Amino acid sequence: MKISLLFSWFLLLASHHATAADAQLQAGKKLIDTHCISCHASSYGGDGSGIYTRDYRKVRSLNGLKAQVTNCNTMLNLKWFDDEEQQVVQYLNHTYYHF
Repeated sequence: MKISLLFSWFLLLASHHATAADAQLQAGKKLIDTHCISCHASSYGGDGSGIYTRDYRKVRSLNGLKAQVTNCNTMLNLKWFDDEEQQVVQYLNHTYYHF
């Protein structure tokens, strides 16, 4: 009985974590779709994702990705909070970079 209850608690906790992680990724995607894609598409064509996958990309590490997101936030005066920058970093890393 205790093992079954413990296992159920673990599944609930794991499910909540997956849901929270998915929500973070979706929030990052929404920020990118709203603030980044139009500029990236005009510079790199297509849907703009070429900036992330090009051979000569600037971002080569997770720290580099964080720095680039912060740089874009600052240069474009997006006024994102730290957690929003982190959501964008998480989405880009999950979707394109895989650091």
